[in-house]
Amino acid sequence: MQNLAERLLTWYTCNARDLPWRKTGDPYAITVSEFMLHQTRVQTVLAYYRRFLERFPGWSSLASASLDEVLKAWEGLGYYARARNLHALAKRVTSEHRGSLPKTLEELLGLPGIGPYTAGALLSIGFGQDVPAIDGNVRRVFSRVFGIQEDPRGSAGKRRVHELVVALLPPGRAGTFNQALMDLGATVCPPRNPACERCPWEAACRARQLNLQESLPVRPSRKPLPHQDIAAGVIWRDGHILIAQRPPKGLLGGLWEFPGGKREPGESLQECLTREVREELGIEIAVGTPLASVRHAYTHFRITLYAFHCDYVGGTPQAIGCSAWKWVAPHQLDEYAFPAANRTIIARLRAIKRDPG
Repeated sequence: MQNLAERLLTWYTCNARDLPWRKTGDPYAITVSEFMLHQTRVQTVLAYYRRFLERFPGWSSLASASLDEVLKAWEGLGYYARARNLHALAKRVTSEHRGSLPKTLEELLGLPGIGPYTAGALLSIGFGQDVPAIDGNVRRVFSRVFGIQEDPRGSAGKRRVHELVVALLPPGRAGTFNQALMDLGATVCPPRNPACERCPWEAACRARQLNLQESLPVRPSRKPLPHQDIAAGVIWRDGHILIAQRPPKGLLGGLWEFPGGKREPGESLQECLTREVREELGIEIAVGTPLASVRHAYTHFRITLYAFHCDYVGGTPQAIGCSAWKWVAPHQLDEYAFPAANRTIIARLRAIKRDPG
């Protein structure tokens, strides 16, 4: 087993990716990178990581920022619960841990946004502790190398992978080993078309021997993603647009959006929009011409977002189904963090240069 670890570390010496978070020993910077890298490609993260550290260089600056500021810096990176959790983590670190990240597994697991993988990565990479960091890449690699026939995301599969990774951890070099595993899974052993001829573990790989590279890891059958039609209103009044902030918890929590919601069976999009705006903000609108339609996929469902120009008719806006609301000039929209589908609507608004008068 230890021979496998040495082969991997030798391979990593020559093939490690040149990444900025590997050039620092600052636990804060490493934490930011780990939060950003969860479910997001490295190339996407690079620019965000640099800008985020420039804007929030440490725990105290992040903790003292507003959630709006943090979400705006995160805008476009997706999975916004990560940004909310990172902001909450900064507040906890500064208020309860004197501005320093805890160094024990138990303490880390009690903090916002930190699960077993992130805790393992922080302890091994940031603090040099001999702790495994097991993510989807690692489970895929070990499922193939050791021919694991259970779903590695299930309890039995997770347990088996964990045992094998712990058995391979080289004492004193867990951080390097964990990063080598991440690079191996990302660059040589991806979900499709693994480059087995470049793998330092090719000779020992059961999947390679049995030609099961594309069959492992075992994956449960996927159900088709449900689809929802969403109506949204660009509501005009005296040259300004009404925007609403989503509740802080849940999908896209804390982001701003054009008011609206899900179409119910038997409703037209216009009826849906009128009802949703009334329920969300307590105002009446006149739905006008279509502005844009946007298809977007989330993790567990897909939507088609239909946006309409609308005119404000009456009523005083109230935060009934949202956290806050504002009337803003079109050029002020860039000051707020919007979900991706709403940003497409903003781009469409700019393109047509509508004169609200």
